[in-house]
Amino acid sequence: MNLRFENVTMRYGQQSALDDFSLSVYKVRCVALIGPSGGGKSTTLRLLAGLEIPSSGSIQINGTEIGSSEPQRLAYRKRIGVVFQAFNLFPHFDALTNVALPLEKVHGYSLSASIEKAESILDQFQLSEHRFKKPAELSGGQNQRVAIARALAPDPHTIFLDEPTSALDPEMTAEVLDAIEKLIEAQKDLVIATHQMGLARHAADQIAIIAEGKLVETGPAAQVIENPQTPRSQKFLGACLNF
Repeated sequence: MNLRFENVTMRYGQQSALDDFSLSVYKVRCVALIGPSGGGKSTTLRLLAGLEIPSSGSIQINGTEIGSSEPQRLAYRKRIGVVFQAFNLFPHFDALTNVALPLEKVHGYSLSASIEKAESILDQFQLSEHRFKKPAELSGGQNQRVAIARALAPDPHTIFLDEPTSALDPEMTAEVLDAIEKLIEAQKDLVIATHQMGLARHAADQIAIIAEGKLVETGPAAQVIENPQTPRSQKFLGACLNF
């Protein structure tokens, strides 16, 4: 996977979430975006996922610029998967329907093919016995695994995960880490926004630290975590690792 942000600014009213932000990442499987809350990592992920349009600057993924028109972004979003912090499952549908419905309505699968694919994906994530349960009947870890299964089902080239373990206890986090490992084994490119160093260290081969809307440091995961080079990185990681 290749990613490139060039002089990107993202404003919400008078507030700048990203300010003249540039980042280049080449030939990696999994990138973790880390940094303090409100620093810009989730905004970076949402821009990469085509959910937001930058106020200025350009964004490329694998050499192709993400378009700004609605038809371009809709076409792009059909080729990727997104996993949200709050799961974003349909509360009145069971797990099977949550995975199958987008396949049928968005990706053009027949009803029978969408159900068959959903059954197969849920089985991969050890969720078959829970396929007829609604989100309220599932644990947080199970709901997040359903959300990851839904993102994987249409076979996207890249999957974006926004704080996938932030609302989970350690046992549920382990479930989600196992699901993310399955995505890596399936040779999917991943971008993960997270404040949890364990997840970044476990999953990512490259890390970008983002704070105050700027890129602070980027490099191989172990190198950045164990030997940060900038004072801002050292301050952030020191606070995280000593918590």
